[in-house]
Amino acid sequence: MITPSEKATDPHRISIVVPVYQGERTLRTLIEEILPLTSVTHSPGGRPLIVEEVLLVFDHGPDGSADVIRGLVAEHTFVRGVWLSRNFGQHPATLAGMASSGGEWIVTMAEDGQNDPAAIGGLLDTALDQQSSVVYAKPTNAAPHGLLRNAASRGSKWLIAKAMAADNTVSYQSYRLVLGEVGRSVAAYAGSEAYLDVALGWIAGEVTTSPVELREEQGRRSGYNLRTLLSHFWRMVLSSGTKGLRMVSIIGVAFAVLGLALVLWVLASYLLFDLGSEVRGWASTMVILLFGFGATLFSLGVVAEYVGVNVKTAMGKPPYLIVADPADGPLGRTGKADPTEPDPQA
Repeated sequence: MITPSEKATDPHRISIVVPVYQGERTLRTLIEEILPLTSVTHSPGGRPLIVEEVLLVFDHGPDGSADVIRGLVAEHTFVRGVWLSRNFGQHPATLAGMASSGGEWIVTMAEDGQNDPAAIGGLLDTALDQQSSVVYAKPTNAAPHGLLRNAASRGSKWLIAKAMAADNTVSYQSYRLVLGEVGRSVAAYAGSEAYLDVALGWIAGEVTTSPVELREEQGRRSGYNLRTLLSHFWRMVLSSGTKGLRMVSIIGVAFAVLGLALVLWVLASYLLFDLGSEVRGWASTMVILLFGFGATLFSLGVVAEYVGVNVKTAMGKPPYLIVADPADGPLGRTGKADPTEPDPQA
């Protein structure tokens, strides 16, 4: 019989989830860095831990990542491939890996070498010291993405944190430690348009951060472009509840108040200062009308986006679909029969 004291010193079992899009050049180096953690090691705070599995989630990128994943699975017993039916994006791929994991803790990290696996122990210490079910890596240095992208990322997170009252938004990072049952629950219940970190905040208890130094991306360009970043930002807005719709209401009230103020100003000018003269100001009127129509169309667009999310959910659109390795199925049987050989069934 295992005593409570013995159970308290059992190593913390960790699953690492890596969404793979352009990992052909970086995955082998990442697995080599994780390899020492597959035996029992200790965190800086003295807690025993072991990485039991690394799940490489293939998200149908443009390079030869699939063959690298197959090779790593053949070489290492702790490496598992998770195959998606098509490209779903980083967050759905991460959710698919979480759903396939079995560890007490789930660590999610990038494929490009930015995240040092040696920092996992520090994340675990923070989780245990502060009794947190989600711990985000807090970069101690500027992210290696360039000044413009870093500024845009910080600005968008700050804006959502203030406008949507989502205090944890500024902490969001792809390098995170999540309690296993929390991560698997989110993977099971999150809708197709849910933003992963927002969804974690729905059910996680204490959420905190741990200082980690980011490294340069290794041998590849970032897979993110302006369109992808804007898509992530908008998904974050839509996943933050109905506060976006409240913003539409606030815009409507603001324009109503502005319109009333302008009416009072025109009446006061006409009755008190310029009685009997023609009311002028067609240019300013047109500007106000155009601005008002623009705000109205923007508001309708926001409402339509929310409706679109609900329609996709109602139609049953899955956030991801896990399949078998295509190389092991019918798509992998690409060989052609030799027409000179006799048919064995003839």
